[in-house]
Amino acid sequence: MTDLELKQAALLVRKGIIEGVHSAKAGHPGGSLSAAELFTYLYFEEMNIDPRNPKDPDRDRFVLSKGHTAPGLYSTLANRGYFPVEDLLTLRHTGSYLQGHPDMKHIPGVDMSSGSLGQGLSAAAGMALAGKLNKKDYRVYVLCGDGEIEEGQIWEAAMFSGFRKLDNLCVIVDNNNLQIDGPIDQVCSPYPIDKKFESFHFHVINIDGNDFGEIRSAFEEAKQTKDKPTAIIAHTLKGKDISFMENSVDWHGKAPNDEEYEIAMEDLRKVGEALCQK
Repeated sequence: MTDLELKQAALLVRKGIIEGVHSAKAGHPGGSLSAAELFTYLYFEEMNIDPRNPKDPDRDRFVLSKGHTAPGLYSTLANRGYFPVEDLLTLRHTGSYLQGHPDMKHIPGVDMSSGSLGQGLSAAAGMALAGKLNKKDYRVYVLCGDGEIEEGQIWEAAMFSGFRKLDNLCVIVDNNNLQIDGPIDQVCSPYPIDKKFESFHFHVINIDGNDFGEIRSAFEEAKQTKDKPTAIIAHTLKGKDISFMENSVDWHGKAPNDEEYEIAMEDLRKVGEALCQK
């Protein structure tokens, strides 16, 4: 896909995030929106996947370690063809398979149930090691939050991954600098994130995580890296493309009301119009 096509896909992902969270009257829009380009590139360009065969043993794997940003993953899966886009409106509703955190037992395309922060990298490392032991060619991708990596288990898994030289593992850190209690450097700073991963024997790449050109280059570099796992530190904007949500910690975990929903959808309409001019 061209960068323009990817931007158009990311716009649909953002629309699905806003529609789902508004319908649920709950959820986590801020970190879902910041990672929209990352979700889009992974599922529309990077990963070896087939929505018609979501359990293909040779598929690439994805773990959403920051599981509360499930609205972003669900919108991406729906727009990629894993299930109907209309089902996004059932988010968090009683009886819906699209609950507040990813569930691998009931949601097509979800490779690992997650939500308890800090655990996703351990699961992804296990998948990557299994691939090595079974001489499989699949790659494993895991998206972590920058607040989430304050968890100690993240660094245990990083130590293991570096020691085992899991070059089929790619960690992406959504570095939007905000967690539920405020700026990460004021809560419990994980900075410098890149130097920390380097100390655990990772190949590290810093990028603008909302720029498809930089995302593309980073994933290509990761695939060419041997004998080391890769950590992509993706510097992003929380709440991106929604005027009143951008860089606001208030929108970590709440839903827009009807008036805010209309403003948000108008913001996205303007983004779409701008893309049409390109």
